[in-house]
Parts: sequence; structure tokens; C-alpha cells
Amino acid sequence: MTGGRAGAADVATARLRSGSTSTSRGRAKADRRATLLAEAARLFAQRGFDGVSLDDLGAAAGVRGPAVYRHFPSKQGVLAALLVEVSERLRDGGAAVVAAAPGPAEALRGLVEFHVAFALGDPDVIRVQDRDLESLADDDRRAVRAAQRAYVELWVATLAELAPDADPAELRLRAQATFGLLNSTPHSVRGLPQDRVAPLLEEMALAALGAPGPLDHRHDHRRPGEDLADVRKEP
Repeated sequence: MTGGRAGAADVATARLRSGSTSTSRGRAKADRRATLLAEAARLFAQRGFDGVSLDDLGAAAGVRGPAVYRHFPSKQGVLAALLVEVSERLRDGGAAVVAAAPGPAEALRGLVEFHVAFALGDPDVIRVQDRDLESLADDDRRAVRAAQRAYVELWVATLAELAPDADPAELRLRAQATFGLLNSTPHSVRGLPQDRVAPLLEEMALAALGAPGPLDHRHDHRRPGEDLADVRKEP
């Protein structure tokens, strides 16, 4: 009986260790995939999709080029993962922001903060999408565009709640113009402290959307013009 109990315990322990090893391997694989995507964004942004080889990507991520195939079927598969996943992350994250907001005004402010964080955190991905979207296979390009359209409509629906009599086409234009403002600005931020960049972008985005001035919840009582005056005084 004692031997039987020890055997059962050994089997259970072995299973736990096996599960732990499997989990560790899974995490390591996920981390390596994330590293490959981050390096792909950086290299594609610098050189363009056609200017980067799988060997380049593997070297940047600390693996041999052929090892990339353990995570992606091809270089185009890397680009697809990068752009499809970021588009879906924006769509799903935006939906979560709207769902958590107590009302449309808070939802709009939340969407602006969410997109500013994306634009400042992933400028390389934005550059790759602008330049290399057409390098995707047709199905992947359609998936990206579908996720993008859904994300835009989140903004349009939120704006429509705040301005129910407005023309939806005008609201869509405001949303698209705001994306253009936010997505292009991180590439040209120079000489401004990082802790000032996000609040300024949020303020300008809300103005472009037709929302009230500075973000009240930041307790910043400066008038919009005062921010511009401060910027001009900086060397």
C-alpha cells in the first residue's frame, strides 16, 4: 500500500512538473514571438517591408533566421500578424473603453486617451501600416480594414450620442481627421517633455472632435492658448 501511495504521488508530481514545464515553454514561446513582432515593427519602419529579410529579423531578435518559421509561416506572415493584431487590439480595446464609461462624454475622453497611448507607444507600427499595408495578402488586408472600420464606428457612435442631430458623415470625418492628427504627431515630437505630449495631444484631439476644451479630470485649468504660449517659450 505504501509503495502504491508513493507511486501515485510520484505520478502526480511528474504531471505537475510536466505542466509547469509546458507552461514555461509556452511563455517562452509567446515572449519570443512578441520580440520578433517588436523587432519586425522596428525594422520594417526603418527599411520598409521589402528591405528586411527573415535573417535580418532573426538576428535582431537573437535567433537564427530559420527559427522565425516556428512562429510565422513567412515574412508576409510576420507583417500580417503585426498589422492584423494591432488593428484587432485597437478595436477590442476601444470597445472595452466605451463599455466601461458611464456616459458618452467619458467614453469619448477615454477613446482619445486610449488612442494617444497607442500612437505614442507604437509609432513604428503606425509607420509600417501607412507604408506596407498593400504588401499584405488580400485576406489579411481585408481583416485589417474590417477591424479598422469597426474601430472608427465606435468613435462615430460615441460622437453621435453627444450630437444626435449631426450628419454621420461629418462625425466620421472628425474621427478620421483625429486619427490623422494623433498618428502623425509622434514622428515629429521634438524638444517637448514627454509628460506634456500626451495632455497636449488629448486636448487637440478633443478640439478636433468638437468636444469641450482641456480634460477636466486632469485638473488643469489653463486655457488652450496658454499651452501654445508655453511651447513657444521653450528653447
